[in-house]
Amino acid sequence: MEAIGNDLVTLRHSAAHVMAQAVTELYPDAKPGIGPAIEDGYYYDFDRKEAFTPDDLEKIEERMKQIVKANLPIIRREVTREEAEKIFADQPYKLELISELEDEVITVYEQGGFVDLCRGPHVNYTSKIKAFKLLSVAGAYWRGSEKNAMLQRIYGTAFPNKLELEEYLVRVEEAKKRDHRKLGKELDLFSFHEEGPGFPFWHPKGTIVYNSIVDHWRKVHTERGYQEIKTPMILNEDLWHRSGHWDTYRENMYFVAIDEQTYSVKPMNCPGGILVYKDTLHSYRELPLKYCELGHVHRHEKSGVLHGLFRVRAFTQDDAHVYCTPEQIQEEIIKVIDLVTAIYSKYGFTEYRIELSTRPEKAIGSDEMWETAESALHAALKVKEIEYAVNPGDGAFYGPKIDFHVKDTVGRSWQLGTIQLDFSMPERFEMEYIGEDGKAHRPVMIHRAILGSLERFIGILIENYAGAFPLWMAPEQIRVLPITDRHAEYAKKVGAKLKSQGLRVEVDTRNEKTGYKIREAQMQKIPYMLIVGDREEEAGAVSVRHREEGDLGSVSLDDFISRVKTELAD
Repeated sequence: MEAIGNDLVTLRHSAAHVMAQAVTELYPDAKPGIGPAIEDGYYYDFDRKEAFTPDDLEKIEERMKQIVKANLPIIRREVTREEAEKIFADQPYKLELISELEDEVITVYEQGGFVDLCRGPHVNYTSKIKAFKLLSVAGAYWRGSEKNAMLQRIYGTAFPNKLELEEYLVRVEEAKKRDHRKLGKELDLFSFHEEGPGFPFWHPKGTIVYNSIVDHWRKVHTERGYQEIKTPMILNEDLWHRSGHWDTYRENMYFVAIDEQTYSVKPMNCPGGILVYKDTLHSYRELPLKYCELGHVHRHEKSGVLHGLFRVRAFTQDDAHVYCTPEQIQEEIIKVIDLVTAIYSKYGFTEYRIELSTRPEKAIGSDEMWETAESALHAALKVKEIEYAVNPGDGAFYGPKIDFHVKDTVGRSWQLGTIQLDFSMPERFEMEYIGEDGKAHRPVMIHRAILGSLERFIGILIENYAGAFPLWMAPEQIRVLPITDRHAEYAKKVGAKLKSQGLRVEVDTRNEKTGYKIREAQMQKIPYMLIVGDREEEAGAVSVRHREEGDLGSVSLDDFISRVKTELAD
């Protein structure tokens, strides 16, 4: 999602405090948790026995309007730890936060008798919060841990003016119509079941969409010199110790015992690809060596965060690893950037922003390695003359990264591609190549994914296209509709000829009215409907209807095939 400007963060953070004041005044039994600004608004967590209802949200919002209208000053105060503990004596969640603060001087913000523990900043008067809306309530574990109490999280949003708020609410409504979970069911693409929570089941139509994406992915990678590999899904504990995943990622991994030894279901593909590289002694003449893999990985996600295809426990990652010399880094990073933009354009994604994320708190590798890696990424982006933002401390544990955030047709931003530069893994696995001097040298490893998770990417595409996939991806490209039973044989011949051209076609011979069949095909988002009756059969033609353009008139079957092939080629 897009980064929020500081002024907007301050506004939304202040709105969260106003909401907390309204809640505690209306429902004194509600114990406040935390209330930060987030990507599209803000939230605040509360511990309350009774569930908040839609009517409650209306009351809270009305009270917020009164607080805003009162033009209360928002005052920052510094207090001692002892004073803070007295102020929040009946608020267990605030006391927990205070106990973890290292500073002796603690800041609180006060407005109209409501006091909150906070570093700030905030607007100086409540009247500055001019346009806001409460959106929903959801459950959330305190501090994101399933071991803690389940709180109620009230979501809201705020904007500098009513026009921006109204535009946002329109986008929210449009997004609800495009919800991939709803469309996935209506279009019979995928499903989830209690027998495997968080593990998607792909139906025949969804599998066609999935494979269309994979076919294109393979084509462009082959053209650019990548070699596809496939590595095992389960690998032993020792490998994950060597890779560093055991120490930094173990809580997200699944384990299984084999012959009394611990193995892990892979959460990432990198270590397997490294073993393939190490199986052969490589020369500098072979580098850069590019291995790509559509690797099926499993990650333990908490049940509370699972969300359709966007957050699953099993997914296919479109991974690739480029093994190169230090001198080749910049050129190879640039080539990956070019590949990323080429693939995104295939799906109509032309607007995106780029972030460069630097060393996180939990990281492996020396300071020198990190400095070299981060400098190389900065240099590649400057050569491409690409604007980018720096995201401090958000890199992968083994190296800095470049992330691509694409904008969809509704104006939402999604983080998809990532390019990660890694000096640590080659060191840990003692990877080598023979240099021009005949001596062993350490290669550099570039990790990259363009689509990220195929499952998540398809969820994004469903919402971006509102289920109306472009012709090349559509599970059913054409539906032939005979007007009456006597036209069924001709319809079948039309269908057979289209199928012989490699097109995905269904013939609807049900005894239903043509208008009903057209409406149903339209609801299924099928790109082309071909209506055939006496006139079409006599002329060897078809009456063409497009899902967006409507009636295109009658053309010969050969002319229609030519049109479709041209569209597919484009």
